[in-house]
Amino acid sequence: MKKRFLIALALLLFLSTYNINSNLKFFFKLNIEQVDIENISLFAENQITQNLNFLYQKNLIFLNKKEIEDVLKKIDYIDSFEIKKIYPRKIIIRIYEKTPIAILHNRREKFYYTDKSDLISFSNIEKFKNLPVVIGDRDNFTLFYNLLKEINFPISDIKTLRYYKSKRWDLVTKKNKVVKLPVENYDKSLKNFLSINHQDNFEMYNTFDYRINNQLILK
Repeated sequence: MKKRFLIALALLLFLSTYNINSNLKFFFKLNIEQVDIENISLFAENQITQNLNFLYQKNLIFLNKKEIEDVLKKIDYIDSFEIKKIYPRKIIIRIYEKTPIAILHNRREKFYYTDKSDLISFSNIEKFKNLPVVIGDRDNFTLFYNLLKEINFPISDIKTLRYYKSKRWDLVTKKNKVVKLPVENYDKSLKNFLSINHQDNFEMYNTFDYRINNQLILK
């Protein structure tokens, strides 16, 4: 608030050099007439612009950026943003979007799951149609996803992941290789699968069953 007051005061003193009455009118007519949204590539820009319609005809000098922040923070696919005033009547908002890495199905609901473990409302976006499909809840998948990253398992090779009530996972690759994981220590099973699945003598097998401790059943 203090910063805005000082800017307003400085502008007022500058304008008063010429004609106080006419410049005061100009000063109070610095209303926003243009709102530019930048860096939107994945989601619809109109969702943002519609929510920011209140900006038009607000005075640019006295604009409270927190009003914009409160609106943008409610849009779940926005990770962060920058707000820039361009005098006399323009504002630029640069958006940084979240990055979906999977499509999560949980209790008949569908979301995008991001690389920061956030959930985004699902909509059909061409770029994301081949993301891994996860059937399970966010908490359990977050643990599983963190392990995949830790062992450098290629997420892009995964077609589907399914979590069972027995607290274990099945993984299906995009080459339709099925990996049945045990309840515990499944990191060892995933590492083993990574080390053998491209070997010629394992190419003929479609199922890698690690559910029995210290055993691998191939089918």
